[in-house]
Amino acid sequence: MTPQTVSHWPPHLPHQMATPSTNLHFNLQVSATRFPGKTVLIDERGALSYRELLAAVERMSGFLQNIVGVAASEPVLLYMQNCREFVIAYYAILRLGAVVVPINPMNKRGELGHYRTDTGACIAFSSADMVPELLGMEGASELRGIIVTNTPAARRDMAAAPRRPAPELHDFDGALAAGHIAARGVDQNPDQLAVILYSSGTTGMPKGCMHTHRSMMASINTVAHWMNMQSETVVLAALPFFHITGMQNMMNTPIFVGGTLVMLQRWNRDSAADLIARHKVTHWNTMPTVMIDFLASDRLSSYDLRSLRRVGGGGAGMPQAVGERIKALLGVDFLEGYGLSEGMPLMGNPANNFKRQCLGIPLFNTDTRILDPETGSEVSDNNVGEIVISSDKMFSGYWRNEQATREAFVTLDGKPFFRTGDLGYVDDEGYFFLVDRLKRMVNASGYKVWPTEIEAMLHEHPDVREACVIAAHDAYRGETVKAVIVLQKNAACRVSATDIIEWCKGRMAAYKYPRLVEFVDELPRLATGKIAWRQLQDAERERKTVS
Repeated sequence: MTPQTVSHWPPHLPHQMATPSTNLHFNLQVSATRFPGKTVLIDERGALSYRELLAAVERMSGFLQNIVGVAASEPVLLYMQNCREFVIAYYAILRLGAVVVPINPMNKRGELGHYRTDTGACIAFSSADMVPELLGMEGASELRGIIVTNTPAARRDMAAAPRRPAPELHDFDGALAAGHIAARGVDQNPDQLAVILYSSGTTGMPKGCMHTHRSMMASINTVAHWMNMQSETVVLAALPFFHITGMQNMMNTPIFVGGTLVMLQRWNRDSAADLIARHKVTHWNTMPTVMIDFLASDRLSSYDLRSLRRVGGGGAGMPQAVGERIKALLGVDFLEGYGLSEGMPLMGNPANNFKRQCLGIPLFNTDTRILDPETGSEVSDNNVGEIVISSDKMFSGYWRNEQATREAFVTLDGKPFFRTGDLGYVDDEGYFFLVDRLKRMVNASGYKVWPTEIEAMLHEHPDVREACVIAAHDAYRGETVKAVIVLQKNAACRVSATDIIEWCKGRMAAYKYPRLVEFVDELPRLATGKIAWRQLQDAERERKTVS
């Protein structure tokens, strides 16, 4: 299914779209030339203009090249919450032709080592409060430098840490004040690697999705046109920038069109409403769970939210009743879409012909089909199969994992199609709907949680003999993580479900740790001896249906 074959393609938009062949840094340079005094971002410290942002990026890229020694194509870790420093660091890395490796700031030291060893990164950006996690990760001694916000606090943490070879800490503001300028020009080759976004696969270990400047630009160009973003666009940047949706919809695209980012570092529904009202926010992309929380505020009627022109998102289906309430309170429809770390946005709902709890229609330059997961043949409309996609917005493969890359694609009509692992169907008007997942994964508020990763960490608990992680229904998050555990002999009398959950909290990101724990005497097994996780998953779904 392509844009040409859907029934309700917006008449004012072309079916195909050419992608600019430039480095992402060029977008900032162009906008700063066109709108030098215009505000590019607003945060708790005030407003920053395009001229000021570009100057900061130039100075930081000079520091990275001249003092830290970052080379072209070198991966650099970006381990920070949403903040102006994130934006500066992101574009400074790209300015040098280096590669951004954004990391979820909720990740703990036990999870961080994989990103460093997998990429070979030796330089990282971090806020001071998260430096101890970097220093405690496996392979921390391989880091040669960390550029840190609020450096004095980080130095105190380092002084208190055990003696070991440690990377040099550089103060972020000091790096900017040093006034270094990068010697080499910007390489505009669109096929050079720009970003490695970590997703997870069936092995349970995070895999790096390689995005070139070309695939990122295809995504940015699509967002700008599909969501009608232009220089007067004001976005509420509340989604995390480490995630592809926040990165593209709420940071890169507004900068591409010369718009303004209103930043909310940590979610707070009343703060969000206040920012929308004060700064006349026009565009807001978010998760359904976040929108549900936003609507629950008893102060919502006290804010003037009439500036909002477009609200949408994905990660989970938007319930019909909630969608209707959004329309009644905000005057706009919540438009659902579809994308992955491997590529986005791939599908979206046209504003004038949207369908609820629907992924939408294929966007520019995108061919989406439904295949029988066993035979690989295409199925007819309204029949369920695996969603496969070919698009210029798709990644170029998994970092240093050729086998996983080969397994992720299938060739149809001479084109590579990515196997999403999502089961769905397309109706007779060309709209796609999600039914279930072929791969084993828990979707907690839009975050992918892979059971085998959690199981591996649970097995580090001295009282856990075996563990199997499944998805459980959650009225708020859609799904949540449940651990089915066999305890070591004699541990049952002294270990509770709360003990396990609290232990996990200190070792896993907040969206990953199990919210539910069930103890069993033994786990079901297949004839091969493998744990029959699907049997447990089916039993959990049956339990939800009965209840």
